[in-house]
Amino acid sequence: MGVVVKQSVKNTIYTYMGFGIGAVNTLFLYTNFLSDEYYGLVGYILSASNILMPLLTFGVQNTLVKFYSSYKEDTEQGKFTFMMFILPLLLIVPVGILGTVAYESIVSFLARKNAIVGGYVWVIYITAIAMAYFEVFFAWTKVHMKSVYGNFLKEVFLRVVVMALLMAVFMNWLTPDEFIIGVMLAYILRMLLMMLSAFKVSKPKFVLALPQNSNKVIRYTSLIILAGSIAMVLLDVDKFMIGQYEAIENIAFYNVAVYIAAVIVVPARAMHQITYPLTARLLNERDMTALKDLYKRSSLNLFIIGGLILLLIVLNVNQLYQIIPDQYSGGISVVFFIAAAKLFECLLGNNNSILFNSDYYRMVLFFGVFLAILTVILNMIFIPMLGINGAALATLLAFLLYSIVKFWFVYAKLHIHPFTLKTAETAIVLLVFILLFYFWDFSFHPIINIVLKGAIVSVGYLLVVLRLKLSDDIIAMVERVLKSKARS
Repeated sequence: MGVVVKQSVKNTIYTYMGFGIGAVNTLFLYTNFLSDEYYGLVGYILSASNILMPLLTFGVQNTLVKFYSSYKEDTEQGKFTFMMFILPLLLIVPVGILGTVAYESIVSFLARKNAIVGGYVWVIYITAIAMAYFEVFFAWTKVHMKSVYGNFLKEVFLRVVVMALLMAVFMNWLTPDEFIIGVMLAYILRMLLMMLSAFKVSKPKFVLALPQNSNKVIRYTSLIILAGSIAMVLLDVDKFMIGQYEAIENIAFYNVAVYIAAVIVVPARAMHQITYPLTARLLNERDMTALKDLYKRSSLNLFIIGGLILLLIVLNVNQLYQIIPDQYSGGISVVFFIAAAKLFECLLGNNNSILFNSDYYRMVLFFGVFLAILTVILNMIFIPMLGINGAALATLLAFLLYSIVKFWFVYAKLHIHPFTLKTAETAIVLLVFILLFYFWDFSFHPIINIVLKGAIVSVGYLLVVLRLKLSDDIIAMVERVLKSKARS
């Protein structure tokens, strides 16, 4: 876990920096500098781009990580690398042609409920391309165990640029329409910076031919397109479908709630940047003992850390909503639904990495297609009934079902699971803290209340974790920090 811990810590720092900046953007700048309509429009464009992105990448970001370490000869590695960098164009070009030919029909469909969307359909396509090739270049650095700079670009850089653009709107240097174009250009710039970094980490050596096992690679990457699309449907279809059923400003209200809850998976996102290629290597080497250990430790550590973040959110959510505009308060229930889904995601550790790098990924896609369809159906049922709360409920149900299926499949095929007695102990600790602190608040200003209550809960939770020795990795990390401070 040495490489994992070292880069995960750096990635976590950058990811939390990004989330901190993003929190300012999401909770304060967007809500005060843009109208609810334009904030909802930004959310709709980015959600639609995220749904399109996995298709345009051709699954390369996962395929590159899975197969790169299996090539031992430079020539075959060069053939594989060339194949990976060129594959996305095989979908980007035809999708662009189809979009041009059928542009009016696409605009008519997407702008059915909210006419403002019609003028920005082309932005969705360009942004999706920038997202797609960013992931390709980022994957190239991951296979060389260099994920920190890419994570900085993904989590921090983009949000800093968006903050600057929002300040420009506030100063009347940009109109809201120009702001949206600026966001698209920010994604393009991020992609170009990632490309320069990737080629600096290791300049690709292209051999203009197909590798020996190209058929196997094509089969895998074609199925991964579907897998990635399923994942994005589960992540972003709720916001997309809110725009199809409700006034677009409801996406803004939903975005704020989802962002608050999404902080829970920050450690998971940071750790997965390095555990993904490590899992691929362990599977390629058939080292099931090390894989089992990684599975359990990643699950427990993420559950403990994600659990703390869940406590800080759930126990302070009412005070948090007192410091943002009143019209956003309808999203409190959304926070609870999405937070539950995100904590369950943490509980599964590197389950996704195991599935997408194993020999059984084909069957997982079958389940994924079913659940993606179910997600759409659930949103079609619950959004008209409950609005944004219905979208959150549909997302929670879909995530729980999908996660349970993935857990069961790994256990059935590889005979490993991520749970230990410490998992149950952690769950009990979380429940006790919620019961003790949810109905207790200081009678101060909401910000002071959040800081004081958050500090008490954090210190108390950490002491319990250390006292019960719930995680050797967390104990070791705390000891290193204390020794470092003692030496200084």
